[in-house]
Amino acid sequence: MKSIHKIKRNYRKTKYILYKETLVDFKEHFWAFVGGLVGMGIIAYLQSQTLPNSDMVYLIGSFGASSVLVYGVIQSPLAQPRNLIGGHVISAIIGVTIYKFLPEILWLTAPLAVASSIVMMQITKTLHPPGGATALIAIAGSEKVKNLGYWYVLSPVLSGALILLAVALITNNMAHDRQYPNHKKYHQFRKRIASKFRNNKTV
Repeated sequence: MKSIHKIKRNYRKTKYILYKETLVDFKEHFWAFVGGLVGMGIIAYLQSQTLPNSDMVYLIGSFGASSVLVYGVIQSPLAQPRNLIGGHVISAIIGVTIYKFLPEILWLTAPLAVASSIVMMQITKTLHPPGGATALIAIAGSEKVKNLGYWYVLSPVLSGALILLAVALITNNMAHDRQYPNHKKYHQFRKRIASKFRNNKTV
């Protein structure tokens, strides 16, 4: 019975969050736009600068899906920093590992990478839907991506996710009624740092 009540409570909470996030709130839409523009803009800029001169890859499709969550549905459990970073990194490791062991069997490796990443994200409590795409890109991406091997985990995956997170921590907290992440201790720590900084400036 307790598990049923917990499921119902989580369902009501998720439904409320989705309802709240989709209300016509121009301030909410403005900061979601700014976050998505700046976060993806930095990654796209890095890609445009390095593409002609190196094999570095920064821009992958799953970051677009992550941007929807971390800038557009910021209170969702799936959009929190642990989920953003952990989900992408775990899925990338799984995708690369499966490709290395079974490189030529796409009909098997693609679904295996996605399914395995879902389960591992569930186990580690880092469920982040774009992680499935990150695992799939390691299998079915361009030759440049496949040739990265485990470097794919560090760049573009980890580096790009950290850029999205850094921008989210700034833009999602610019308005007083927006707070990201939804961890209270983070905001208590942030307020202490801000107050110390203001006190030092007045001295």
